[in-house]
Amino acid sequence: MRVLPLCLLALSLTGCTLLHKPYKPVEPFRQPTQTEQEQAKPAPRPSPVKIYTNASDLVSKPFRDLGEVYGEDCQSSRQSSPPNINTARKRMQIHASGMKANAVLLHKCEILTNSQGCYRQAVCQGSALKVTNQ
Repeated sequence: MRVLPLCLLALSLTGCTLLHKPYKPVEPFRQPTQTEQEQAKPAPRPSPVKIYTNASDLVSKPFRDLGEVYGEDCQSSRQSSPPNINTARKRMQIHASGMKANAVLLHKCEILTNSQGCYRQAVCQGSALKVTNQ
């Protein structure tokens, strides 16, 4: 009868050790060789997105509207750098590029004061377009 608890204890201790994976040492970081660096391709850049400020420029061109896009630049406090409309416009282009657009019809850009979370904020709004060349 004394042997049974000892066997169960030995079995339970060895059973838990079988679940763990063996220790594998961490290899130190090595610098890539010149051939590996040449084989690495740079990240693809988003396609350029043209900005149209006047809707009459699109009259003779076939296009498809992909939806509304916006970009913003926030001045978080009075001591922070002021918001920039060019930055907001560039962010709007990046959003349009993510929608596979190649053009944006700019509706408006303005600087808002005392918006939520920002002391001042530059906001640009527009429509993302897919303009086809004929």
